[in-house]
Amino acid sequence: MQISAMHKALFVMPEAAALPRKLFKSRRLQNLRTDRTFAGQVSRVALRSLHAELLLYPKPGLVSPIDNGSHLDMTAATFVRSLFSLRRYFADVTLAGMQARDFEELKLLGIQAERRMLRATAGINTHRGAIFSLGMLAAAIGSCKAQGITLTAAAVRAVLLIQWGEALAAHTEPVTSESHGRAAAERYAASGAREEAAMGFPSIFEVALPRLHAAIDAGRGMEEAQMDVLFALIAHISDTNLYHRGGLAGAVLAKAAAQEFLDQGATSNPQWRETALQVHKLFVQHRLSPGGAADLLAATCMLQQCISQAVAD
Repeated sequence: MQISAMHKALFVMPEAAALPRKLFKSRRLQNLRTDRTFAGQVSRVALRSLHAELLLYPKPGLVSPIDNGSHLDMTAATFVRSLFSLRRYFADVTLAGMQARDFEELKLLGIQAERRMLRATAGINTHRGAIFSLGMLAAAIGSCKAQGITLTAAAVRAVLLIQWGEALAAHTEPVTSESHGRAAAERYAASGAREEAAMGFPSIFEVALPRLHAAIDAGRGMEEAQMDVLFALIAHISDTNLYHRGGLAGAVLAKAAAQEFLDQGATSNPQWRETALQVHKLFVQHRLSPGGAADLLAATCMLQQCISQAVAD
């Protein structure tokens, strides 16, 4: 006996079948509008977090409105153009997370965003790592929202690993297309953004977020908290950007300088700006730029702000 589409709907969604068709369609549209509103909010937080990272100074070897750090090919204006190109992406990837899309669809959104970024910057890679890191977190935040899960750091990490962990682990395998980060990782056995994501971003959840909260709880402002996080990440992670620019010796130098800043009290030290500036000059002298740490800083700030907003709501 054949079962009609309408009868199938009765078994799959009995509550929907009971609704008048126009009312059901209206509710679906209303839900989509609500989802898009939430996705837009996450996108704005992501962009603000990336912009805050750009404004931070003095940060070792990185571009800011004050100077270009260790970079000859980009300025703060380059980063701003890049940010404008990413407005649509962070909303789209959050919505994809709300719709439980698979990793291949998330990756396609990231590839499209990277193309728009490169068009906006005339081929300069400003936010490739951020597209991946913040994009995966945005998708996980969207998934939490869609499932009605209270937004906490632990929940976001769990959803990330449960929803896309297997695909992320496979994504760490060697690929045919080369990048500076991949080449550095293979040469020096350094972990990069892919490995971070496959493990549920341990540097964010186990290093950066606790450091951020500790600085805020100690009464320091967001600028100081972000600076503490950045130096903690530089000291902790194996940043492929550092290996690419300075080799093993450069990465060791960068880690040691960051750790010394932390050992001196980080931003609780009244002279922290002078110390940070000296580290910045050291990185510029050796052409070192911890772009991976900068991406993870922005991702940490995005996550913290999204959780704070959820608590406030």
